[in-house]
Amino acid sequence: MSMIKYPLSTEKAVRLMQAENKLCFVVDRKSTKAGIKSEFEKTYGVKVISVNTYTSHDGRKRAYIRLSADTPAIDIATRLGLM
Repeated sequence: MSMIKYPLSTEKAVRLMQAENKLCFVVDRKSTKAGIKSEFEKTYGVKVISVNTYTSHDGRKRAYIRLSADTPAIDIATRLGLM
């Protein structure tokens, strides 16, 4: 089963994508930062700098994935159909 469920395209996610080269995904609650990083790198073939996670009060876990400078987050978002 995949740890990464689906991308978020909220106003904050789009702002982070443009300003900080980050993508936001909803992930499985039991997933770890290292697991999210390795799955994302295998799936999309890009280098991940860092992964920050946040569990909301309703139980959804989000992962903010920062990509390397040579890979614009907007390119990945375009591949996913977000932009």
